[in-house]
Amino acid sequence: MTQELNEREKTILRHVIQQFILTASPVGSRNITKKYEVGLSPASVRNIMSDLEEAGYIDHPHTSAGRIPTDKGYRLYVDSLMDIQQLKNSEKAFIKEKLEEGFETDEILRISSTLLTKITKQLACVTYPKLETGILEKIQIVSLSSTRILIVISIKSGLVKTITLELSSEIEPSKIEPVQNLLNERLAGLTFNEIRKTFNERFRDIIDSDDNAIIRLFYDSIDKIFKDVLRKENIVISGATNIIRQPEFENPERFQSIIELIEDRDIIVHILEKSGENNEIFISIGSENEDIKLNDYSFITKEYKFGETNGTLGIIGPKRMEYSKIISIVNYMSKMISEMLTSSK
Repeated sequence: MTQELNEREKTILRHVIQQFILTASPVGSRNITKKYEVGLSPASVRNIMSDLEEAGYIDHPHTSAGRIPTDKGYRLYVDSLMDIQQLKNSEKAFIKEKLEEGFETDEILRISSTLLTKITKQLACVTYPKLETGILEKIQIVSLSSTRILIVISIKSGLVKTITLELSSEIEPSKIEPVQNLLNERLAGLTFNEIRKTFNERFRDIIDSDDNAIIRLFYDSIDKIFKDVLRKENIVISGATNIIRQPEFENPERFQSIIELIEDRDIIVHILEKSGENNEIFISIGSENEDIKLNDYSFITKEYKFGETNGTLGIIGPKRMEYSKIISIVNYMSKMISEMLTSSK
């Protein structure tokens, strides 16, 4: 169990982290006494910092006399020591003005990603809305050939998914419309998840019928049609030039690591899928990330709403990021994107 820190220890830890966020340099006891009114001598601060280091909240790199926060220290800071920095009205107005330049969903999401990185100077990512929680409005089936059909799935928020399927035998075009009507009659108004779970029950009377190859094909391809998997092409990532200007990436190895991260979007996809499990701000710090390649980074993400569907937006950057400000920005951007997408429907 983590030992409970006293108020002095919490104060010094808060100031060590705040100072390190500002300077990216190890923080010494004299830095703290000069910069902050702690009412303690450098010697007393040094003793407290030693205790914090022993408890695992800070560490000292190499032979430096200064200390840097550990992942454990950042976590305590984020959870209970920092004060969320509220956005100014001018900043909110700027965000709103820029988002209003977009009319279509694609435009709004791309503007959002660019805006996030411009404000935070970090790597920004925004996913397209997921269809998984969307409510099915209608299914359209288009004959492409005697054995190929195009499925067009529309959900109530206005999103559309298309997929091409191959039939095992030829089908007459005249048989398509009745099947399309039947599918809509029994599935419209359900979510993708509900459709996957109840399709067999809803079509039990005709699934095994040789006379209805399309229904059978739907049954065999249920996950392919009604499962929405977040893919790397469904993410907008901006800000590579911003993040590589951070002091952390002056080291060639770290510079290479961030380039690899940007190129290997599957890692980012995995984090965003995990962060979309609830509607709260999600923060993952360093070693809390499952992939070892992410040990030097923090993620701050949140869902946005588009009707009954949702997507995710967030920031990726060095652990030494300005959490108090970025959390406010991500929260406000989530709220504004939700409003803009709703009004653009």
